[in-house]
Amino acid sequence: MSTPTLTDAVVWQDVECGGYAADLPLWSQLARESEGPVLELGSGCGRVALHLSRQGHDVTGLESDPELVEELRRRGTSTALAGAVHADAAAFSLGERFGLILAPMQVLQLLPVAERRRSCLAAIAAHLRPGAQAAIAIVEDCATGVPAAPPIPDVRETDGWVYSSLPLGVIEEGDAFVVERLRQKVSPAGSLEETRDSIRLRKLTAAALEDEGREAGLKPAGRRTLEESEMHAGSVIVLLEAGGR
Repeated sequence: MSTPTLTDAVVWQDVECGGYAADLPLWSQLARESEGPVLELGSGCGRVALHLSRQGHDVTGLESDPELVEELRRRGTSTALAGAVHADAAAFSLGERFGLILAPMQVLQLLPVAERRRSCLAAIAAHLRPGAQAAIAIVEDCATGVPAAPPIPDVRETDGWVYSSLPLGVIEEGDAFVVERLRQKVSPAGSLEETRDSIRLRKLTAAALEDEGREAGLKPAGRRTLEESEMHAGSVIVLLEAGGR
């Protein structure tokens, strides 16, 4: 069977997110400690969902980009992934409850307004089993400006094309941190395409998220920390438990 041609959306997801592994031990630990199936919000091509599925967990990935969902389904056939759902993290209804819900990589901060974040928390509360937990990764602060030393770009070659993503820095704009990257594609013939990509992370503290969780019927259940690395900002993992205001 031939390998399918990957879309740009899939390749950029792999280039810019696929190599991050610092959070995987924590998700594995939480999955082992949970009872029942796992739901991942913003699953992309399956960096976390497939990792947990390979460890024998019953995992469903939820993603809003249809191209990433299709690729997750394809990759999930080799790991017995429970499902890949095309849905909005701020408004999903799956008709089942989970023993653990994960939101890695600042998924909640990608939602454009606070109302959608609160809607997501309400959906999380509606999909957790009694006493089960959600684990939500956020960045409370970012170092702004241009990096002092030129960073190493994330690079991948596929079908003769070379994809390169170079972090340019972080800009603070009102209630958001804007992460900027230079994306470059080099064709098999050597022609170069360049675009700039920006990701807006809405400012959010762990305390504010816990307060919003209470409003949704979720009880604060502790925090974990992922240390900053050369290529990734440090993050706080906020744990919220079903069944308490």
